[in-house]
Amino acid sequence: MDTRIEFLWKDRKRILGMPLTFTRYSLSEDRLFLKKGLLNLHFEEILLYRVRDIGLKMTLWQRLFSVGTVVVFSSDQTTPRFELQNIRNPVEVKELLHHQVEEMKISRKIRINELMNEEDPDDEPADDWE
Repeated sequence: MDTRIEFLWKDRKRILGMPLTFTRYSLSEDRLFLKKGLLNLHFEEILLYRVRDIGLKMTLWQRLFSVGTVVVFSSDQTTPRFELQNIRNPVEVKELLHHQVEEMKISRKIRINELMNEEDPDDEPADDWE
């Protein structure tokens, strides 16, 4: 059994635009990964079909160093908010991530219903004229 993972994207958290940290991010076909640390390692991953929303933040300093932060909101219990901090090409990464999330939801036949209110959409409104 081959356990190697093929990554679509990889980067490191950057300081002043340079990859000087021990925080690494990567994206595979179905998961988003975080590996943090030098001696003590911390691993985290999010299944892409659990992603609910993706945001992008770019402060003035980040823009000066051509980096940004992609914020991922998910239904994952341990990591409901996941930040890819100070990465290169944040707009392109956000779009790649969005594409992969949609692909995973379609392949797994997952449909997320956003509820506008508490009413059942199949219920007909009550008629007060009777």
